[in-house]
Amino acid sequence: MNKSIMTVAAALCLGAGAGVVQAAEPESTLSFNVGVTSDYRYRGISQSGLKPALQGGFDYADKSGFYIGAWGSTIKWIKDAGGDGNIELDLYGGVKGSAGGLAYDIGFLRYQYPGNKLAVSANTNEIYGAVTFGPATLKYSHAISNLFGFANSKNSYYLDLSATFDMGNGLTLTPHLGYQAVKNNGDYSYTDYALTLAKDLGNGLSATAAVIGTDSSKAFYYTPAGKFTGKTGLVVGLKYSF
Repeated sequence: MNKSIMTVAAALCLGAGAGVVQAAEPESTLSFNVGVTSDYRYRGISQSGLKPALQGGFDYADKSGFYIGAWGSTIKWIKDAGGDGNIELDLYGGVKGSAGGLAYDIGFLRYQYPGNKLAVSANTNEIYGAVTFGPATLKYSHAISNLFGFANSKNSYYLDLSATFDMGNGLTLTPHLGYQAVKNNGDYSYTDYALTLAKDLGNGLSATAAVIGTDSSKAFYYTPAGKFTGKTGLVVGLKYSF
């Protein structure tokens, strides 16, 4: 979750009987968030064994466009894969801006799984770039390390196309389509999709409901109990930002 909040203020200068409105410089911000979700899905695959997860993080956005942040969630997939640990910690930083009518976002993201002890470490480094035009955003993420414990998977990538539509009354609708390519592990590559409805409840509280699914193989993505972690399902969440 990377976000940059810009605050615009107006100053009224009176002179010669005329008023002139001037916009203030953007401000730097520090924000925090905590939340709960019925199933932590990432790129369509359940990270929490189709169970609820607790989540939270912080973001600092500088007025220059530079940002850093950290975000964490409870998970189950590391233990399901034979390792240790039940926490994912994401550390990220980058820069946002605009040029020629396009907004852009370029950055680095570190997925850290403390003490995971898998044969191939689950810890992953990605670089990413995104462009936004109107409601649509296209994002490309490239692994510069092995990807989530897959052997010889450096240079895997994820392509993400989404759009955000303001429905009024604090409602937004976000369709999404993505493709995860796992280098040298083609059987694990898949397409994911989602349709998310979000509601701003006011006072920093928001709720989401999403239909999420994938075309991943049941033979490769499953819990120890044999449940398919890429199946289509409804995921609901509640988040408080402050």
